[in-house]
Formats: sequence, structure tokens, C-alpha cells
Amino acid sequence: MNGGAHIPVMLEPVIAGLNIREDGNYVDGTFGRGGHSRAILERLGRDGRLVAIDRDPSAIDGAPEELRRDKRFELVRGEIAALEALLEKRGLSREVDGILFDLGVSSPQLDEAERGFSFMRDGPLDMRMDPDRGEPASRWLAHADETTLIRTLKNYGEERHARRIAKAICAARDATPITRTLELAEIVARAVPKDASRGGKKIHPATRAFQAIRIAVNDELGQLEAALSAAVNVLRARGRLCVISFHSLEDRIVKRFMRDASRSPEPYRGMPDIPEAYRPRLTLIGRAQTASDEEIADNVRARSARLRIAERTA
Repeated sequence: MNGGAHIPVMLEPVIAGLNIREDGNYVDGTFGRGGHSRAILERLGRDGRLVAIDRDPSAIDGAPEELRRDKRFELVRGEIAALEALLEKRGLSREVDGILFDLGVSSPQLDEAERGFSFMRDGPLDMRMDPDRGEPASRWLAHADETTLIRTLKNYGEERHARRIAKAICAARDATPITRTLELAEIVARAVPKDASRGGKKIHPATRAFQAIRIAVNDELGQLEAALSAAVNVLRARGRLCVISFHSLEDRIVKRFMRDASRSPEPYRGMPDIPEAYRPRLTLIGRAQTASDEEIADNVRARSARLRIAERTA
């Protein structure tokens, strides 16, 4: 990042994609440091409204005071999977003009060693986005059997050496519990062949294993699937859904969901009068977008970002 300042990923394409109305109702489903929320509020009039959601209490506590004081803004601690219930409680069901999901782990979570997300900093092996719910990664690793570990590493980390890593984790934990991030990173690094290809990229050997375990601990893909369905339900006609993903697993889910929601079921395609229940619920807005070279130079996190946009049909 440039000078250590927070730079919201793909800010201008997101704002353009949301097609913001001054008096509209908007949702930032992943508040983080609030960069996207601030930009949305700057474009809202006094009758506009923004509800931001985050399950991380650190994100809630760290929200800038100027946002908290804004009467158009509400910050809610919650999960994106509960989006529909959270908005229904606020009288916003089918009243939302735009929703943003900026997926994945946030920079503050990676920067704080005690959160346990980073394989570059020593800390307790936690990885929970909400430290008050679920079990830490250390406890998950303690009881996950070898088959579960292999499946998790393959499915969530796309790790070619899943079997070797899983076997190494099981052998290590039999000797002593794995409780620290660097401890796990070393176990993984020793298990991966020194000359192993990482898809042509120079990445740390523990990158994919940490991603896989983090996704499992936080049920990130399950949360995403539930949130996408909820988003379509709460958007009003011509409301926009913008999703930024950072790895292929997320992007495949988003791409498939938007594609399927933009089509009628096979038996009804091409028919002149499709029953309302089987009409497309979304219209795709352009192709997937990636960050510009200029943005990547300023913010390396944007390198893997992919933005997809869709609009709710009538």
C-alpha cells in the first residue's frame, strides 16, 4: 500500500457499478475499514441510507467517528449470511438499491499477529473473523481427521500437496498441539517439496494451506452462497449487486450464481410467456473486471481482485 494508508479495492469501478442514487438505500456487506462505505456516503443525499455489516468486532470498534455521527449510516455487527433478516428488521426488504460484498480477509486482520491469519507473523492460531463465535483454527486442527484435512486443503486451497501436508499435520499434532501460526507454517513448508511449482507464482508454501483452513474455520463459502441468495431477495427492481472476490473459489461461486440467476430454467428458455416464478432475477452488467495496473502499483492486494456486477430484474 501507498504510505500505509487504507486504499479500498477497485473503488471507482464499484461506485460506478452501484449506480448510486442520492436518495437510495445501500448495503456495504463487508465494512472492513470503511473505505467503500465512506465513498458511498459521499454520493448520497440527505435522504439516502447506508447499512454496513461486519462480523469482526474490531471492524465495528474501529469505525471512523465521522461515519458513526452520520445519521444516514448504520453499522451492524452480523454475518452476511443473515443479510435478509438484518435488512427485514430495518424495513428494507425489497427496498435496497445496491449491495457490495468485498470478500476475503481484510488488511487489519492480516496485520494483527494475534488474530492468527498470517503465516508471516507469529501469533495464536485463531483465524476466526468473529473471535466470539466458532472454534479457533488450533482447535479445528486438533480434531479434524486426515481425510477432512486432505479434502479441505484440496477443495478450499487447491493445494496439490494436500496429502503430504495433511499427513505432516497429523504427525506433528500427535507429538504436541499446534497452537502458533509460524509453527503451522513450518510444518507445511517442510511437507512441500522444495522444487514444487506453485502455479508459476512465487508464493509462500503455506499460502494455500492457510487459506483453506481459514475458509473452513469461518465457513466463508457457505456464508457467500447464503449472502448471494439473500441479496437478490432484498434488492428492488434495477438494484445492483457488486461482488469483489480474491480467489478462484469465491469467483466461481459468484460467476455461477449470477449466470444461473440471469437465465430461465432450461425448459422455459426461448418461450414467449415465461411464468413469473421462472423468469431471470438478474441481468449481468458487463464482464468481470480486474484492477488497473496503476491501482495494483498502489495497492498490491488489488492484484487478485475480480469484480462482478449484476442488476435485479423487475
